[in-house]
Amino acid sequence: MPEVSPRGTYLVIAETLRNEIQAEGGREALPSEAELMDSHQVSRNTIRRALKVLEGDGVVESAPGIGWRVVRGGDRRSLAERMTDVIQEDSLSVGDAYPSESKLCERFGASRTAVRRVLAQMEGNGVLATVHGKGRTVCALPTRTARS
Repeated sequence: MPEVSPRGTYLVIAETLRNEIQAEGGREALPSEAELMDSHQVSRNTIRRALKVLEGDGVVESAPGIGWRVVRGGDRRSLAERMTDVIQEDSLSVGDAYPSESKLCERFGASRTAVRRVLAQMEGNGVLATVHGKGRTVCALPTRTARS
């Protein structure tokens, strides 16, 4: 019986996949979730959690109808980091209007669901505020925190 990882099995798998991707520079698509389940002897949920960690770090992305593929080049920061950086990049200050959901979807090539999730996080952190009929405004300038 394998030993239980104190760090979390999905995090160990995510790190293993990250190392494999870096070692194999030309790899485009990842093995299917079923193949990953067999090779790591874990459940689909554990594999999906590992893939979500890598997706959040900008290493892989889900391609509908294809599976998971490696992100090459471009901006490897998470959507949350890129959307937070809009405030600095667009020289927004407290009280200024934040771009609309549709403009953010177009700018980052992200789904509306993903953009809404990050906007909700930004509102929860007190960076943005929403006024019905007026849109979102900047409430506070975000502080940069080091990623673990």
